[in-house]
Amino acid sequence: MINQSDIDAFEFYNKADLTLTEYQNKAATTAIYPASVQILYPTLGLAGEAGEVANKVKKIVRDSKLDREGIASELGDCLWYIAAICRDLNLNMGEIASDNLTKLAERKRKNTLQGNGDNR
Repeated sequence: MINQSDIDAFEFYNKADLTLTEYQNKAATTAIYPASVQILYPTLGLAGEAGEVANKVKKIVRDSKLDREGIASELGDCLWYIAAICRDLNLNMGEIASDNLTKLAERKRKNTLQGNGDNR
């Protein structure tokens, strides 16, 4: 007999990975802030959520306890705000990710991953 844990397992293992572009498009359907605060609203939200990630990590030091699920949830919130900023600027998250990996691979090739500055 199939039980709920079988159904849950089936759903877990059949979750398709989203591309960043797919995520961005789906996240946009939940953006409800006014057009007059585009870019500003999600940028401030991202700063706040990044602070919440940092706060959860800080609590590892204080309490010696890792809240992995809590950190994952806050990272998800960060991702939503990044998607919103990209939407507001008409940028594609998938392209940004690809361009970033290309930049990092070039820095690795030139042995300049470490150091300061954008133009290494």
